[in-house]
Amino acid sequence: MNVDRLLALGDDALIAAQRLAEWHASSPEMEEDVALANIALDQLGAARLLLTYAGEAEGRGRDEDALAYLRDDREFRNCQLVELPNGDFAVTIGKLLFLSAYQLPLYTKLAGGDDERLAAIAAKARKESAYHLDHSAQWTIRLGDGTEESHRRMQEAVDALWPYTHELTSGDVSRDEWLSTVEPVLAEATLDRPADRWAPGGGRDGVHTEHLSYLLAEMQVLHRAHPGAKW
Repeated sequence: MNVDRLLALGDDALIAAQRLAEWHASSPEMEEDVALANIALDQLGAARLLLTYAGEAEGRGRDEDALAYLRDDREFRNCQLVELPNGDFAVTIGKLLFLSAYQLPLYTKLAGGDDERLAAIAAKARKESAYHLDHSAQWTIRLGDGTEESHRRMQEAVDALWPYTHELTSGDVSRDEWLSTVEPVLAEATLDRPADRWAPGGGRDGVHTEHLSYLLAEMQVLHRAHPGAKW
């Protein structure tokens, strides 16, 4: 198994989990606190399995903790979409919609692949991604087809995030396949589909926005300050 591919899958899930966890106790509704926390835990669970596999595949003695807490930003292989700040709640919902519309078909394909270990990980993650997609789609429709204010903010989120979705569909999941999931949700939410123009990328090669450095500084500080600590 290609180590960079495993790192890309694991880092997508790890960074998404970290961003979603930032909403804990800050969501618009108490139930949403629980929902986003559970989705963050799903992503974290997938990240642990994938990074453990990546560490064993590279054969350098690095476990999931070493890969999560002791790499700098240029060593991460996540797409740039997941590292973007939470911003408005609509931005978080938009990111989750776009990510889960990519992860669901991706994990479905991997679950039927020849790599038995990766297939087992993907089979579990596929079920979770289906829930993530449904949850984010329902919120997108609720906000987009809601009040004038919620519609405006959801449309602004979709417009701002759209350029970063091209990186999702440059590999195992085609653009047409991804759009077949996303476009009906946007239509039901009465949101306009943005045009495909600027398409930033490079996350898979270690090129990231400045936001990842700040995220890693917060995520890694305890482990780096107290290496090997147990509790």
